[in-house]
Amino acid sequence: MKHATHYESERTNHGPEYNYIRNLVKESFKTIAPMWPLKHLIAVNPLQGFEDLTFEQAIHHSSAYFEQQDIPAPIQAINRETMKWLQVYCDEGQATLGMPKTTEGLYPSWKMLVVYDKNLHQQDKQKKYVLQQLPQTAEQTIAESLLYLGISKDEHLLFLTLMLTTLPGWSSYIKYRSEWAYSHINYPNPVTQSDYLAIRLVITRLLWPNAKELLYKHNNILNKKSGKNSILDRLYTNEERYRIPLLKKIAIQPLKKSRIPSAQLVFCIDVRSEPLRKQIESSGDYQTFGFAGFFGIPVEITNPFTQEAYTACPVLLSPSHQIKGTIEKNTESLKAIKGYKQFKYVKQLYQSLKYTFTTPFALVESLGIMIGAWLGLRSIAPQVAYKIKHLATKKLLAHQTFDLNIDNIPFSDQCNYAENALRMIGLTKHFAPLVVFCGHGSTTQNNGYATALDCGACGGQQGGNNAKLLVAILNRATVRSALAQRGILIPSKTRFIAGAHNTTTDKVTLYDDLSSDDIRRLQQHLEAAGHQNSVFRLQHMDGNKPSIPAHKHVFMRAQDWAQIRPEWGLARNAAFIVGPRDITASLSLEGRCFLHSYDYEQDNDGKLLTAILTAPMIVAQWINAQYLFSTLNNVAYGGGSKVTANITGKIGIMQGNGSDLMTGLPLQSVYKNDTEAYHEPQRLMTVVFSPLKRLEHIIHTQAILKQLVGNDWIKIACIEPETRHIYLLKSDFYWDQVR
Repeated sequence: MKHATHYESERTNHGPEYNYIRNLVKESFKTIAPMWPLKHLIAVNPLQGFEDLTFEQAIHHSSAYFEQQDIPAPIQAINRETMKWLQVYCDEGQATLGMPKTTEGLYPSWKMLVVYDKNLHQQDKQKKYVLQQLPQTAEQTIAESLLYLGISKDEHLLFLTLMLTTLPGWSSYIKYRSEWAYSHINYPNPVTQSDYLAIRLVITRLLWPNAKELLYKHNNILNKKSGKNSILDRLYTNEERYRIPLLKKIAIQPLKKSRIPSAQLVFCIDVRSEPLRKQIESSGDYQTFGFAGFFGIPVEITNPFTQEAYTACPVLLSPSHQIKGTIEKNTESLKAIKGYKQFKYVKQLYQSLKYTFTTPFALVESLGIMIGAWLGLRSIAPQVAYKIKHLATKKLLAHQTFDLNIDNIPFSDQCNYAENALRMIGLTKHFAPLVVFCGHGSTTQNNGYATALDCGACGGQQGGNNAKLLVAILNRATVRSALAQRGILIPSKTRFIAGAHNTTTDKVTLYDDLSSDDIRRLQQHLEAAGHQNSVFRLQHMDGNKPSIPAHKHVFMRAQDWAQIRPEWGLARNAAFIVGPRDITASLSLEGRCFLHSYDYEQDNDGKLLTAILTAPMIVAQWINAQYLFSTLNNVAYGGGSKVTANITGKIGIMQGNGSDLMTGLPLQSVYKNDTEAYHEPQRLMTVVFSPLKRLEHIIHTQAILKQLVGNDWIKIACIEPETRHIYLLKSDFYWDQVR
């Protein structure tokens, strides 16, 4: 979301040239996928801008833009100078000395200061004059620079696109800031796409007046005949080996007679939940469901201790409600607030001393032995270090738990969220005495990619609070009465409980009083299931069997600040299955499938299935594409090695001390070692257990689905519930029956 400034408001009444440039800039950015900052990383298809092409065409075209290794030396110099300014302007607290005048906007503040940049004008009077006489607006500067560089009008769009794709990481971040940043993020340094391109073009004009050569170089690359594409062959082989066998296994699974189990547990559709669900089902009389981890409530949540807000829903949605956490005004809460303020002050003071010019020497002299001992303890005995830190933090910050008041959500909306959640997963009768909605998150140390391991459906945040919201709604007597009038009778003895699944340690925490026998028994079974899941996960994590129990080993991995691979995340994801749990419960899915519960008999108009396929499935496709391309080319589309990574501005990762922002997953998230991939690249297959005609109608009425299917970005399969016939939808929108 853009933030209006006086500078921006003055640019609204310009003539045709201004509108032409604005439209040109907007069109050029279509090639770029957005990149979310580190504090809420989410997965994105890096070739999102090419989804209007077929998958094969996109592979070829994107390579000409993003995968060229012999970048001209002048472009490399232009990139260095561009990054230098962007790092200091976009910084979110890492730099001690900030760039002045940032509230004016990227281009205006840069324009005021760039005249002092000797790297650009090199004491050349003519170049310095150019910088002194820059136009007032970014759009005028773009037009003037294109004219100076001799770019003809029919080449404008391609040239601006190349200005973006030769520094794609920062371009992706600008795309996020200008089109996707949520309204609650109050950035004091406004950014527009025109600002960014204006700066790129001015620097290009000064350092490479013959930059028009870039057009010829690009066209030569694009026009080269591509021979046999080994990447596509590899994908097709993986898909053929995986898809049909899975479909045939699913199609023959029987639907079991409905029953009332001891407890029902609803997990996120995340592939990491699938093996844990299987362990839970085998540990007792339990039934599990899958539902996108924001649980259907698009909210913005404010932490009362930090006063920081975050959006807890898929980025495809906008928050409909603002929920402010509430705390009791008791001694513990007041102590926690005071402790947090002290902790924040100490942390800011330490960072200030660490990064200023002279104080680091005094800091080393005064704290060197103590910090050295602490670093040694974290390296040699991370579990001991964790216990010390946990006790110290607990004493200082007390218990930073807070309640979520749902009164800001209108009653009618509460009823709708409750009904949609239950109908979508097919839980409208046979309620167990305990029903758990379980969000998820991760725990890692010294990990710039930490939020990428949290819940994508919650906007890269942990999902425990989303579970608490839905549970609070479902436990309300007035909501249950309204649901009864809509045909959903929840027994008075049924109790809804919120929980959280830690995907790094396999621990499931229940946010409820554990004194009752049934909840205590459930907690014991969840702990046992977590231990078994740790055994399963470690079979894929390490070649050697650990010398300590598996659950202790995964906990150690989560606390080890030198651990480059705390968990595999969503690596090896391959399929998105929409249907009742019965069709997958007895199968060994190996943690490779997103599982979204769905009962077609409760969705006669197809609205619920439409919602699943146009929101959670799209998020899954982004995740699938990010893992796919991060594996195929980890330099162009991934994050490179964690060993050589550095955080810049608290917003992104760069390699070494001067690379572009890295937009994808690190090498260690998709590779076993430097040469052997762990993730198996293939496009997402979506399997829907539903009548064929219903699914066909939805696909033909949803533009995003028509594009993804028609251009071969995803494959959709349908299993007819009555006949169990399997159909695969081809890119020409005809169904092939699998024999």
